[in-house]
Amino acid sequence: MKKNKIIYWIATGLMSAIFLFSASMYLFNYEQVSGFFINLGFPTWLIYPLAILKILGIVAVLTKKSKFLKELAYAGFLFDPILALVAHLVVSDGEHMAAVLAILFTITSWFFDRKVFGDYTQTYLPTK
Repeated sequence: MKKNKIIYWIATGLMSAIFLFSASMYLFNYEQVSGFFINLGFPTWLIYPLAILKILGIVAVLTKKSKFLKELAYAGFLFDPILALVAHLVVSDGEHMAAVLAILFTITSWFFDRKVFGDYTQTYLPTK
């Protein structure tokens, strides 16, 4: 059990660090990030909402106040780097490693969250 907790906290910490760094770039280096978004073919109006959602997602995962919001945050943390990975591969800019790491850390954090804190599938399924 202790090994699972260590793996969970390392993966969750690294996942949180990647998304917090990304959100801070979005908020404090808007001009540079908007250039990246334009290069990747994404609209620039997404930058600030994505930054806010990444910060709120980190809070949802770390606080575990709402199982639904935590699962929603994990889903967003998986979809965001998958789309980023595909976009970077399409434009062949070689900047895809952060997306790959974010995907790996998110999956590891999500998997070990269930091992350490329990499986929540019973919460979402209707009772007979």
